[in-house]
Amino acid sequence: MLKPPDDPTSTEDWKGLRELDRAIAEDRLTAYTWKKTWADPWGRIKLIAIFVGLTAFAAFVVINDLIL
Repeated sequence: MLKPPDDPTSTEDWKGLRELDRAIAEDRLTAYTWKKTWADPWGRIKLIAIFVGLTAFAAFVVINDLIL
C-alpha cells in the first residue's frame, strides 16, 4: 500500500496507484461479501429469488414490448 501523505519518507503521491489500490480492496470486499452470502442458506435463497425475479421481469418486458 502507499504511504500516508504525512509520512516524512514518502516522496511523491501517485493518484493512479492510490485509485488502483482502492479498487483492488473494494473488489476483494465485494468478492468476500458474495461468497459469505452464498454460504448462508437464507442468503442463497434471497439471491436466487432476486435473480429469478429479475429474469422474470426481463422476460415479461421482452414478451410484452417486442412480441405483443
